[in-house]
Amino acid sequence: MRKFEGLFSSLSGEWQTPQELFDVLDDEFHFTLDACATEENAKCPAFYGQHSLEHPWCNTVFCNPPYGRSIGSWVAHGYDCALTYGATVVMLLPSRTDTAWWHDYVMKADEIRYIRGRLHFPDEYGLEQGPAPFPSCIVVFRGGSDD
Repeated sequence: MRKFEGLFSSLSGEWQTPQELFDVLDDEFHFTLDACATEENAKCPAFYGQHSLEHPWCNTVFCNPPYGRSIGSWVAHGYDCALTYGATVVMLLPSRTDTAWWHDYVMKADEIRYIRGRLHFPDEYGLEQGPAPFPSCIVVFRGGSDD
């Protein structure tokens, strides 16, 4: 059980995107930017790391933000970049329908795709972990859409 301890704690808000899920989304959206990645786990050749919120996100963006207290800032930035720069922003998020950021931004999304069951996020070595302790969803903000 020790290897799953991080899943049930606040030790890290980072949840590496399952490759199979990313591949399905990339086949549909053809991402040009991974907005929240490290050099080791970037899903696109173009990516932003820890200073991503200081940059405009343009074109077609994938974002799996840290799931900690700053998540609202990431969702707000994705929403704003869709409106301001016409970006299509696709976010992998925990389905936290009771939060302010959910009501302020996610409810304005063009699409919310709830994922059936719980995702199995890989660890830093790519090994699949047990199911996440929360439900997940895909949120799509399409640039140029009306509120």
